[in-house]
Amino acid sequence: MDFAAVHRYNPGLLRIPAIPHSGSLLMSDSKKPDKARRNLVVATSVLGGAATVGAAVPFVASLLPSERAKAAGAPVEIDISKLPPGELGIFEWRGKPVWVMKRTPQMLKDIKKDDAVVVDPHSTVPQQPEYAKNEFRSIKPEIMVLVGICTHLGCSPTPKLQPDGDMGSEWQGGFYCPCHGSKFDLAGRVYKGVPAPKTLEVPPYQFLSDSTILIGEDKKGA
Repeated sequence: MDFAAVHRYNPGLLRIPAIPHSGSLLMSDSKKPDKARRNLVVATSVLGGAATVGAAVPFVASLLPSERAKAAGAPVEIDISKLPPGELGIFEWRGKPVWVMKRTPQMLKDIKKDDAVVVDPHSTVPQQPEYAKNEFRSIKPEIMVLVGICTHLGCSPTPKLQPDGDMGSEWQGGFYCPCHGSKFDLAGRVYKGVPAPKTLEVPPYQFLSDSTILIGEDKKGA
């Protein structure tokens, strides 16, 4: 079973429970969307098949942006030097969850396989800055930066990073929104035939160094 070590930010409260990656956790018994999820409670976490609570605690603590920056909606500087390849870091910027991941070479190959099943394979819809209008929707191919909010009704999708599994044999890894079944690949591109109308947003960002990203501001001052 795939588990995630998750830290949910609340003032004065630190919790790092281990929870399974399962859409059932996000749905009520009547299959209605979890209303709490729509409140966009932002998580700062590291997600991956091998993640454990004990291993994640030191890393999670290092991801927290300053309270002043979060309150002001200012750009957030993050250090990705300790983020393992293939695992997902979740940060907060302007009250939104921002996903950052070091995609593996296999993940980059799998993104190319999704061209035929996504709505906008060439990212013609302006859901990203011009510098991210490319095959992988990023400045550096291996570094993914996305706003983790579904473009349908504003839920936060569940990471399903591994191919196949409960998502079917054609799944190459990506993100699944259990509220109404929208799916996105590892570049945030929306699948055909789902309720979400557009790909996930790429926020303005820039690299301050190889291991430091500034979320919310690019070289043009966006």
